[in-house]
Amino acid sequence: MSLASLAADLAPTGALRASINLGNPVLAQGTPDAPSGITVDLAREIGARLGVPVELLCFDAARKSFGAMAEGRADLCFLAIEPAREAEVAFTAPYVLIEGVYAVPRDSAPQTPEDIDVPGVRIGVKAGSAYDLYLTRTLRHATLVRGDEGVDVFAAQGLEAGAGIRQPMTAYAEAHPEVRLIQERFMEIRQAVGTTTTRRPETVRFLRELIEELKANGFVAASLRRAGQSGTLAAPPA
Repeated sequence: MSLASLAADLAPTGALRASINLGNPVLAQGTPDAPSGITVDLAREIGARLGVPVELLCFDAARKSFGAMAEGRADLCFLAIEPAREAEVAFTAPYVLIEGVYAVPRDSAPQTPEDIDVPGVRIGVKAGSAYDLYLTRTLRHATLVRGDEGVDVFAAQGLEAGAGIRQPMTAYAEAHPEVRLIQERFMEIRQAVGTTTTRRPETVRFLRELIEELKANGFVAASLRRAGQSGTLAAPPA
């Protein structure tokens, strides 16, 4: 399949419309007018390979980024692989691996993620996030309380735990001495590139092979480091 045919399938408007989630500071930084980070770099590299301009559509939450893809307003997304999304999104293998962790009041009893999933524990989560979807399908006893940010709900409502991504959760705990993290992760979040399942198989294969190339040649690790993130977050080969 020629690059022109791939471009026509993946960017039918003539520009590659990429959905960027500024709500995940590991993946994207900056403002809607001037975004940066690994997802921005990947979107621009994919556009360059196809020879098409790139339009960056920025959102503050994964659920909004997913919505843009599902509603046909975006051609490309950067989301965690989750069963709830795979009916509509064809994913590559992950390019970044990050971790979901819990914050709890410093003097509270829980020491492990298993200690959180008990009756009476309420967990603040960011609505529609990867960890919201994961906990929704895996928790047996604890209750989720959804809001714009998990730690904000946790703090505002005096919940027993808050869930989030390790890097911003670590910064939050450092700024709030009344809070500590449970260091053991409750999930691994596999961040991948996605497009709609309506794309041609050759188009999806192009994305999957390109992401493997960009992991292998150091592009992903270098982009992470430029953004102030650890290059070790880059996922291994598929």
